[in-house]
Amino acid sequence: MTELITKFMEWKQFNKGVSKRTVEAYTAALERFAQFLDGRDLRTATSDEIEMFGGIWLHKQGVGAIARRPYVAALREFYKWLAAGGAIKQNPAAGLSYPKAGRKLPSMMTLANAEKLMWAPDFSTFSGVRDAAILSLLVGCGLRREGVSSLNESNLVQTEFKGDRRYILRVIEKGEKERTMPVPREVDMVLRLYLEHDELQAIDRTLENGDKVLFVSLNNMTVPPHEYFGENRRLAPKAIWEIVKKHGKAAGIPDDQLHPHALRHLFGTELLEDDVDIRIRQELMGHADPRSTEIYTHLAMRKKMAEADRANPLAKIRTPVGDLISKLRRPS
Repeated sequence: MTELITKFMEWKQFNKGVSKRTVEAYTAALERFAQFLDGRDLRTATSDEIEMFGGIWLHKQGVGAIARRPYVAALREFYKWLAAGGAIKQNPAAGLSYPKAGRKLPSMMTLANAEKLMWAPDFSTFSGVRDAAILSLLVGCGLRREGVSSLNESNLVQTEFKGDRRYILRVIEKGEKERTMPVPREVDMVLRLYLEHDELQAIDRTLENGDKVLFVSLNNMTVPPHEYFGENRRLAPKAIWEIVKKHGKAAGIPDDQLHPHALRHLFGTELLEDDVDIRIRQELMGHADPRSTEIYTHLAMRKKMAEADRANPLAKIRTPVGDLISKLRRPS
């Protein structure tokens, strides 16, 4: 059964482009279903057995309605694949429905607390500059923690905007899909402080293809010292969450707002509050289906850059970099 599940997940990954996290979640769900069947061939499962597993059995195991949805999705896709390939005559999961649960409103960090968060890192230390750059991307660009973790230097592309050097960011997040977005001025400046830091220059973060990991870990005790370079220096998504919690707690921000997604919700809400065009909002948030072969026109990128500068949360609160920008904008 392990081989059958592996073949299915390889098909999903290489034909449907699902993310690594989806592969892991589906594999775990199907392996748990195989245990439920007590070693029987998955191809012999009945509709009743699938319904029982996806409903009352998982419920009794303490799996809530929302947490059961990936199990249901895995079963539906798996048996649809088996039926399409002729491995089974009928799809026993065709009528399996998703568990219903009340819609939970996402927690969102307030602008006031985002301001406190941005002042929390210590800019006199390398770790503080690194953390500030990460927090800036979460607040000012609305990135997911996985997107921040996966960034390499090649994801930052130099361009010119109103006479200044500016970054454009190529982001790879949900479903391994790539999108391109402008980097707001405040985020741009913190990224440059980080990239030009002397301590970063001394770290070997070069990958096999010559690219460089963008955000580095500083005290990963699970990696032997002689292997602590290249990909092994990459900061994990979980560590990014820890950075949010660490500085958020120090700033006195409530626990329910100390999650990277709370910062993403703030970003999306502020774009809406400032009446940013819905098409540009979808592109900035990464909600629209991206076209991998499409190259944004210079005019479209200029429009998005201006909107991101104007409406992102960091432009509305006082930050260390914001103060510097204000001084630079004053006439001499």
